[in-house]
Amino acid sequence: MDIILYIASIYILFTIFVFTRNWFEFRSLADVEQYESSSKTPQVSICIPARNEEAVIERCVTSSLQQNYPNFEVLVLDDNSTDNTTAILRKLSGIINNLHHVQGKPKPDDWLGKPWACHQLSEKATGEFLVFIDADVWLEEDAVSKTVTALQKSDAITVWPKQKVVTFWEKLVIPMIYYGLYSLLPSKYVEQNPKWLPKSLQKKLGHHFAAACGQCIAFNRSCYNRIGGHQSVKQQIVEDVELAKTIKKNGQKIIMYDGVDTVNCRMYQSHRELFEGLRKNFFVGFGRNVPLFSSMAVLQVIAYIMPFWILITGNEDQQIFAATLIAIIFLQRWLLDFKFGWNPLVSLLQPLTIIWYEVLGIRCLWDHFTGSKAQWKGREV
Repeated sequence: MDIILYIASIYILFTIFVFTRNWFEFRSLADVEQYESSSKTPQVSICIPARNEEAVIERCVTSSLQQNYPNFEVLVLDDNSTDNTTAILRKLSGIINNLHHVQGKPKPDDWLGKPWACHQLSEKATGEFLVFIDADVWLEEDAVSKTVTALQKSDAITVWPKQKVVTFWEKLVIPMIYYGLYSLLPSKYVEQNPKWLPKSLQKKLGHHFAAACGQCIAFNRSCYNRIGGHQSVKQQIVEDVELAKTIKKNGQKIIMYDGVDTVNCRMYQSHRELFEGLRKNFFVGFGRNVPLFSSMAVLQVIAYIMPFWILITGNEDQQIFAATLIAIIFLQRWLLDFKFGWNPLVSLLQPLTIIWYEVLGIRCLWDHFTGSKAQWKGREV
């Protein structure tokens, strides 16, 4: 058990270092000033791809139209929806002037659904700045104004929304995504290459530290065109991360923000949606690297489940060691709960959260080796 505790402690110490950095360095869009200029206000195109989004599309569109920024348009691409999304958009576009309801074209075989929808939106948009948001996102009224200010200092930005979690499984699973983000990747490395990386390797390896959240990602139009837009990632399931990598490869800059008090999202509304939604991109997020994916799965068990087991079964010294590690884990989780408004009691179920992800990981490996594909919005991905 001692060796398990040593491995767990090394991993937790690493997360302490990264988490502490991110707690102070991870920017918040709420801290950005609203855009003010004595010259002409640049136009912003808010682009929303929508396929079978009848439960959320009206809130998304309405919040987008209520921005206090003076010069914007809202474009919603109806990606061949089979539910009431089309009817809702027709109703809204019939009574609101700057809402453009775009009927999506059939998806070509060599494109995935979301990149194809976003590509069509980019062709219709007329703004100097492009803001892509998912249909399950809703914006506070100053979100676009702050985004334009942020884009004065960067070629692109991405915002990790404040996630609304309602059901038990949402509360259990979704916060772990943010915990992984805050404890494993220094946000500074997204906008600038690590200083410890030799200059000879920065251009070659720096883009591997890129990250993004496709729920809200915004571009200066010139940057978007220079990287080839969504056409450059037309076959990528995690197109957001690939866009961020492409930006860095091209020597441009992307900055990450959190969306507390500016950008909100509820990713999934049932356990089935939650599992299938993460199933399609969990393994892909590791580059489909089986050894890396499997090693991380083992490490998660060692760091986040075994200390709880040792706390019950170990000797006194081992129990003290394990209790210390558990306290650090809970402190990190509770800080994020406080920041994003989640229930801190659910974080006490950390071992169950890890078990859920282990099951998801097994399913992802099964898909990989058998050729099975996840279904999302009525399409295979």
